Amino acid sequence: MDGKVKVGFEAVIGLEIHVQLLTQSKMFCGCENRYGSEPNSRTCPVCLGLPGALPVLNAEAVIMALMLGHAIHGSIREVSAFYRKQYFYPDLPKGFQITQGPIALVEDGWLDIPGDPEVRTTHDSVRVRIQRVHLEEDAGKSSHEMDPEHTYVDLNRAGVPLLEIVGAPDLRSAQEASGYLKALHHLVTYLGISDGNMEEGSLRCDANVSVRRVGQTAFGTRVEVKNLNSFRFVRQALDYEIERHIGLIEKGEPFEQETRGWDAAVGTTRTLRSKEAVMDYRSFPEPDLPMLVIEHKEMAIAIARLPELPEIRKKRIIGSYSLTDYEADMLLQSRAFADFFEATAVACENGKQAAHWMLGEVSRTLNERGQGLGQLDLDPQNLGELIHLVETHAINLNTAKEAVFPALLAGEGTPRQIVAQKGLTQVMDQSVIEALVREVLAVHPEPLAQFRAGKISLRGFFVGQVMKAGKGKVNPQIVNEILDETLGKP
Repeated sequence: MDGKVKVGFEAVIGLEIHVQLLTQSKMFCGCENRYGSEPNSRTCPVCLGLPGALPVLNAEAVIMALMLGHAIHGSIREVSAFYRKQYFYPDLPKGFQITQGPIALVEDGWLDIPGDPEVRTTHDSVRVRIQRVHLEEDAGKSSHEMDPEHTYVDLNRAGVPLLEIVGAPDLRSAQEASGYLKALHHLVTYLGISDGNMEEGSLRCDANVSVRRVGQTAFGTRVEVKNLNSFRFVRQALDYEIERHIGLIEKGEPFEQETRGWDAAVGTTRTLRSKEAVMDYRSFPEPDLPMLVIEHKEMAIAIARLPELPEIRKKRIIGSYSLTDYEADMLLQSRAFADFFEATAVACENGKQAAHWMLGEVSRTLNERGQGLGQLDLDPQNLGELIHLVETHAINLNTAKEAVFPALLAGEGTPRQIVAQKGLTQVMDQSVIEALVREVLAVHPEPLAQFRAGKISLRGFFVGQVMKAGKGKVNPQIVNEILDETLGKP
């Protein structure tokens, strides 16, 4: 599928995103909130729903929800309530899920994302409304991996704190849906309220999609695609569903509102069940939890813990360090990466060069090693010192990249110590470099004759030979200047 919506039709998409919160304990009990433990080892009477067990709300989860509410420009509801959403499933031990009712903790927020030029008449950003963000508990996890004929249930995840983020149907293509999911993923990880690990289920997405003819205002028949756990699967599943809907509409075949699942192995969706309506859950107020009342103290804690938000920080670093829009976006790929960049920029007093190194050598090293920044034995003060040595011509750029930087990562000392120990100080003496140039030209008479006969591509050869003769320590700019004087015009 090419990902394009067929001319004459319009897709209408809204995402419901579930974000597991990075609290130490579960939503309503003291069980540790940690992924990867032995199955059913982190449970208690509360998260198992045993008779007489009473839930107690996790205050840290509330603070994290408030942080996200402020970050998406939402309205904080000072009073909200918890409800029991009732349905039967093997991994739901209580037979109901505790979630927030008609009033959510956060309502009426928004995020701006890039619009899809294939479906938009303008290239401006698209404002995606966020209808509500509410707290709820996660269910357990069913598995068929050990034996396809049996279902194994792990209840370690039951009761883990979740934020459900319900987006309005403002998205018009699979590309926009993926972009919106990426924007929210970046935001919750940047705030530090979730690790966003989609493979482990820390961030999951349900996509609601319908198709209508261009010009129609009424929504088409809506289908929900459940539990999409990667940006790629969101694009693929929605592209498939959009094409399927258009095909049915063109044939005049009616179809029902339903819930479907994405089968990545074959690249299609499949029917799971008919789509539930709100009344099917038979929700009623949670009798064991009081109303959630947000006081000034909680609001103050949440605001104090908010970092400088990405959209604000981007504008500041572009202005402060003369960065491009692309450079700023890449540096803000994570809060830790942005913090490291700014500390390096301060250390070397050159933000532009700090950006070049972060997006160049540092990123390349992380990609090659498959590591995160926290796993790299590198200090921003040392990286700043290395950049400063290049800027002050104490060493040249090649020496910095090929000799000093690897030694720095290996823990062989500070940049200055490494340069001194290895004798890497840059040669700036013009007479020394002139002697190297004469030596190189003397031992390569044939390339010299070819250059003077018009083969100008050989100039790079001579630069390389001089740098090699100088063991990489000579100043490249002076080498080029002397070669220009010595070689003359071809």
